[in-house]
Amino acid sequence: AFALEEWGMEKPPTIEEVLKENSDVKICLVDYQQTTQMNPIINPANVVGVIDHHALQSKTIVTDRPILIDVRPWGSMSTVIAHTFLTHQRRPSIEVAGMMLCAILSDTLNLQGPTTTEWDRQMVTVLSEIAQVEDVQLLATQLFNAKSKELADMSVHGLVTGDQKSFSFETEHFEGDVGFAVVETTNDAVIIDRLEDLIAEILACKKEREFSVMFLAVVNIVSLKGTLLLCGPAEVSLARAAFPDGISNEGSTLMDLGKRVSRKKDYIPAITQAIQGGWSKPKN
Repeated sequence: AFALEEWGMEKPPTIEEVLKENSDVKICLVDYQQTTQMNPIINPANVVGVIDHHALQSKTIVTDRPILIDVRPWGSMSTVIAHTFLTHQRRPSIEVAGMMLCAILSDTLNLQGPTTTEWDRQMVTVLSEIAQVEDVQLLATQLFNAKSKELADMSVHGLVTGDQKSFSFETEHFEGDVGFAVVETTNDAVIIDRLEDLIAEILACKKEREFSVMFLAVVNIVSLKGTLLLCGPAEVSLARAAFPDGISNEGSTLMDLGKRVSRKKDYIPAITQAIQGGWSKPKN
């Protein structure tokens, strides 16, 4: 909402509205490629492309014909799109440049996150000039404050399901799906103060979506600090295997992950290594 208002852009139609008008419209998946994240009303046969910056880990879309694939190990999908504008010698409008700039700042935690690359920094420089942004730091602060205010007013269901992904594993000792949600905020205490309600919602979501394990990480985007919410014995066990130096509270419902803040680079690789290394789900 902040970026749309900042750049005077109208809210785009929903995918439901687009498909209602034209059910055969061609679709490019942007910022994801997992079928678990794809709106169920999308016909996979109409997907003609993927633009992403995430690993192809599990449940990646499968098509019956070749499609455009542009997946790069950069900090934001908007860095990929901005770079494509330049390589095609196309200059984005001020509004589009501003929207992409906000997306890169959000994805890379104002270029401070561990997934940030030199390409992200270069595109921020280019886009800030096109969008006529004199103070990128001020824009980032306004962006993060607006995002945090929205999260503070959000329901626990929205917090648990808003930015959630699932990852499938099959090893000798464990077979199942791991759900992992992330909340990024300038004030993690406001979110963590709702711990009891969040744990209850995580358990409900875990049951509804049939996850074997379910995590929620709360990331402070100012201090670059991560905290993991643990809803049960399986989560405690896997978290200790993945993050042996993590510090848990007395009730083992929270784990301080220190400077680990990225699901893509810090959380899922460690969890994957633990599971592939022989972790098994506790029987009790």
